[in-house]
Amino acid sequence: MSTQVIDGLVVELNGEGDETILCIHGLGGSSNVWTPILSAFDGKRIVRIDLPGSARSDLLSSPLSIEGFVASVVSVLDALHLPSVHVAAHSMGTIVAQHLAVAHPDRVLSLALFGALAAQPDAAKVATRARAEAARQGIAAMQDIADAITKAATSAATKSQSPTVIAAIREMVMRQPPEGYAQSCEALAEATPAAIENVDAPVLLVTGSEDGVGSPDGNKALAARFSRAQLVIVNDCGHWTPLEKPFECIDALRGFYAH
Repeated sequence: MSTQVIDGLVVELNGEGDETILCIHGLGGSSNVWTPILSAFDGKRIVRIDLPGSARSDLLSSPLSIEGFVASVVSVLDALHLPSVHVAAHSMGTIVAQHLAVAHPDRVLSLALFGALAAQPDAAKVATRARAEAARQGIAAMQDIADAITKAATSAATKSQSPTVIAAIREMVMRQPPEGYAQSCEALAEATPAAIENVDAPVLLVTGSEDGVGSPDGNKALAARFSRAQLVIVNDCGHWTPLEKPFECIDALRGFYAH
């Protein structure tokens, strides 16, 4: 494993192989969202990015946006001389991945989307903008946000049976830079759906039965918009799919890449 800083972004490189998996985390996440399911990518090179303003990566000089995230991802691919990759993404990262696939179809071999959504509904956008303002109050506010997320975005089973998962999610969120998290919230709230009907790459959608962000119904609608999509709904799972149900995610990925 090695770690590089590319245009202010921290990038972790794992594994070897002729094909590459690019991993894009969501709001409040980091490269560690993917740690529990790395074995699903055996035989491939793995590139995990901390998005601008998240975890260890620097903020951009301009306000964060989905388009800016896509440009940052492309700059990493260019720096690593990767003409095309398989993409795995979670939550807000799935919006980035969809826009990447539409804007640069030659660079995306497949999409594996966890807790996916096309964009937030209006009510959620209001709440997300309010969360951005709360985050700017600093470290104590980030702790409150982390506690709220672990309560609202995980399944009942995760909360009662998997305290280490709750701790991992809480740690990731509460350690986010407040301004970077706030701008990421605003980028999510401003996101618009990509024209995914034009995406020809195969798509895997994995969501939890108790995911209120990338809901099962929302993912069914999303799957219908792709030309080549399969949907897996994981029982007793909330929004943090790779952390809450890693073995189910690994099985879904291995089946997807085997075809």
